Amino acid sequence: MAAACFVHQHASHCESGVMSAIVRHYGLPLSEPMVFGLSSALTFAFLPFIKLSGLPLVSYRMPPRTIIRGLQKPLRFSMRTETFRRPEKGAARLDELLDAGRVVGLQVSVFWLPFMPQNFRFHFNAHNLLAYGRDEANGDYLLSDPVLEGPTRCAPADLAKARFARGLLAPKGLLYYPDSAPQEPAWERVVPAAIKKTARTMLHAPLPFVGVRGIARIARAFGRLPAAADPQAAKLYIGHLIRMQEEIGTGGGGFRFMYAAFLEEAATLVALPVLAELAAQMVEIGDLWREFALAAARMIRDRDPLNPNHLAALLHAQAAREKTFFAMLGKAVRLS
Repeated sequence: MAAACFVHQHASHCESGVMSAIVRHYGLPLSEPMVFGLSSALTFAFLPFIKLSGLPLVSYRMPPRTIIRGLQKPLRFSMRTETFRRPEKGAARLDELLDAGRVVGLQVSVFWLPFMPQNFRFHFNAHNLLAYGRDEANGDYLLSDPVLEGPTRCAPADLAKARFARGLLAPKGLLYYPDSAPQEPAWERVVPAAIKKTARTMLHAPLPFVGVRGIARIARAFGRLPAAADPQAAKLYIGHLIRMQEEIGTGGGGFRFMYAAFLEEAATLVALPVLAELAAQMVEIGDLWREFALAAARMIRDRDPLNPNHLAALLHAQAAREKTFFAMLGKAVRLS
């Protein structure tokens, strides 16, 4: 059976897309950028002590589940999350919820999703999608993956592998669904609060790996790369950052573009035109992340000489731009 009237929507990023679809399905139309901004999900993190294939984790947004948790307070509703030790228990609970007509969010590994294009199937365990029903004829799950143009389906065995994949950020069968309906927020209160939280994270995070200090830290790491002694190792490191930026989720530029769209929308909701002006600046910051990725890609492909120091300088400049931007943004909402 399938949840009545569920409508798939394509999105830029999985978790914000899933949560936008959930709150819309349960009665509150909310754009994906607004979901992203209200949950204060934008950041930067360079975590050399957490490895992906032996290379440091780099993230342009807050950790997985931040958006799921972060929407509950501003929208005055509760989300129930459940994890499981055994795939059988996880499948039985998902079936029970779907049979009750619920739309259910799932955290999965991209690698085990057969409907994903082959070049996107790598071991990343923090992908999110929606289950909204089952095909009674063959038991396939009816899924809405926000990064796809349309709805899809998945055999139970394949979905079980994806839900219970092991490794970094193992999903442990995570599913989530609302316990109550989301409510129209008090925009003049929740929007400034969300913006202040993002600005604080970017400027004053207690850890030096997060926010603008994290960007400066990875810039210094680029400056230490052994370009002459071991060019292949340097290219591998640079390529890893570009993959984290451009292929996982919406990456560095894409998340900045999404936040710009949030600011544009927020400017109207709270009658604060300066947010629209700052949105334009955030678009420029996103463009510069894309230009950095292009410069790095040209070096990796030997179209330009390998020069990690040049990339380090671009990253230092980006850290300075974001520091100035978030100081202006925080001031704008403090004075409103």
